[in-house]
Amino acid sequence: MPEREPIPEGLDDAARRGMAVAFHAGADPWRVAVVSPHGTLTYGELNARANRLARALRRRGLRAGDSVALLCANRPEFVVAFVAAQRSGLRLTPVNWHLTGPEAAYIVRDCDARALVADARFADVARDAVADGDTVRIAVAGSVEGFEDVDDVMAAEDGRDLEDATLGTTMLYTSGTTGRPKGVFRPDGLRADPTLAIRMHGYRAGDAHLCTGPMYHAAPMLFSLTIPLVAGVPIVVMDGWDARRALELVEEHRVTHTHMVPTMFHQLLALPDDVRRAADVSSLRSVWHGAAPCPVSVKRRIIEWFGPIVSEYYSATEGLGTFVDAATWLQHPGTVGRPWPADQVVVGDDEGNPLPAGEVGVVWLKAATVGRFEYHGDPEKTKQTYRGDYFTVGDLGYFDADGFLYLTDRSADLIISGGVNVYPAEVDAVLLEHPAVGDAATIGVPNPEWGEEVKAVVELRPGVTASDALADELIAFCRDRLAHYKCPRSIDFVTTLPRSDTGKVYRRRLRDEYRTREST
Repeated sequence: MPEREPIPEGLDDAARRGMAVAFHAGADPWRVAVVSPHGTLTYGELNARANRLARALRRRGLRAGDSVALLCANRPEFVVAFVAAQRSGLRLTPVNWHLTGPEAAYIVRDCDARALVADARFADVARDAVADGDTVRIAVAGSVEGFEDVDDVMAAEDGRDLEDATLGTTMLYTSGTTGRPKGVFRPDGLRADPTLAIRMHGYRAGDAHLCTGPMYHAAPMLFSLTIPLVAGVPIVVMDGWDARRALELVEEHRVTHTHMVPTMFHQLLALPDDVRRAADVSSLRSVWHGAAPCPVSVKRRIIEWFGPIVSEYYSATEGLGTFVDAATWLQHPGTVGRPWPADQVVVGDDEGNPLPAGEVGVVWLKAATVGRFEYHGDPEKTKQTYRGDYFTVGDLGYFDADGFLYLTDRSADLIISGGVNVYPAEVDAVLLEHPAVGDAATIGVPNPEWGEEVKAVVELRPGVTASDALADELIAFCRDRLAHYKCPRSIDFVTTLPRSDTGKVYRRRLRDEYRTREST
C-alpha cells in the first residue's frame, strides 16, 4: 500500500459537506487545482467559480435534491460544474458527449434534469437534448443558441463560500441487456468516509494526478477527479487520450498518480522503443487500472516498465468488488484480486448461492449498507439485479483455493472496447429498424488493441441479398442513430442465427464461434 500522510484536521468535515475544494482554497488559494489545454485553475479560482455557479443555479430555481445534467469535454468548466453541484446538494448526471442528440435527450429527460450545463463544442447535441423542455440552459466554452453564457451567469454572483453547503450526489448511466441506459441512483447518497480513498492512494504534498479518460465515466470521475480534489492535489487533464502525450505530461508535471484502462497500456507499449526509453516515468508512484480485462502479457510488461506500482480493481458503476497490487498480481497472474472486505464478493449460482472454489459461476457484489443503489425509475430491473444484499452485473468467474477472483467472462452480452461499455441490445434495436434486417445479434470479437470490437451478425429478410454494399449501408445506418463507438465495425450475414427452442438468439454461441476462428 502507498506511503500515507496524516489527513489534515478539518478536511473530513469539509468533504462531508462537499467543501473539500474550499478547505484547500482556504489553506493555499494559489495551489494549482486543474491544468488542461483549455486553461489552468488554482484552488482559489476553482472554489470561487464553483460558489458563483452554485448560486446562479439556485437563483434559477434549483434546490438540494434537484438534478443537473452536464455535457462537457475534459476542461476546467467540467470541474467547476462538478464542484458546484457537490456543494449545492444537487444530483449531477454527466452525459457522454459521444451520444447523438436523441440519446442525450433521453438521459436528460430520464434523470429529471432541471438544468443542463453544456459545452459549446457539442452545441447541436445540447440543443437536441433540451428541445422539448423548459430546462435551465447554461453554455460553457462558447455560445449555444438558446443557452445563457456561463461567464454572464457567474458575473452576477458572489464567490464567497456557501454558508449552507450540503454534499451532492452523482447519478451515472449504465445500460443493460434491454438496451436502454439506466441511472444508478442512490436515494440515501454515499456517506462513506470521504478521505478513505486518499489514504489508500497515499497522496501527499507535491503530488499530481494525470486524468487520462473522459470525466463523464465513473472511474475517471472517482479516481481522477473526486479523490484528487479531496486530496488537494493538481489534476493534469487530457482532452483526449494520446499515448506519447501522456508520457510527456508525466515528465513535464512530475505526475505521481494516474488511472488507465488496458487499451492505454497497449498503446503505450506499442510506442517506438526509443520513445519509451527516453520517457521519464520515475515520478510515478501509483497507477490504477480497471474497466476491462487486461491481458497477462500486457500487464506484465507494464509492471516491468513502470515498476511494481500498478494496482487493479474490479468494480461496476453500481459498486466495488476486488483489489490487487502489483506484487500480489505477479504471484497470481490474471487475478483481479481478493474481495475487500472478505464478504464483498460471492461466486454463486443464478440465485446467489455460493459455489466451491474452482467452479465458474455468477459474480455477485455486496451492495453498500448506506447508499444502496437502485435503477432510476425501474424497480423491476432493480429487483432482478439483487439477491438479498448482493447484486450482479452479469459477470462470470471463479475463486481459486487462495481466495483470488478470476473473471472468465465480463458479462454474457456486454462488449468492452477500449475500456468503454457497449450494450449489444441497443445496437440490435437500431439494426432491426432497417427494412433489410430480419434479425441481428451484436457481439464483441477480439481486437489486439481495443480488447474487443463491435461486430453485428445479421439475418436478412426473405428476398434480400447480402453484399458488401449492404454491410456498409447498415453500418452507416447505425452511425446516423448511435454514438459511433457503439456501432459495428463489421457486419457478417448468416442464413439463420442460432436460437434456443424459445427463439432466443444464442449470442454466446456466436461469440465462442468467432473466438475460435481468431485462435486458429
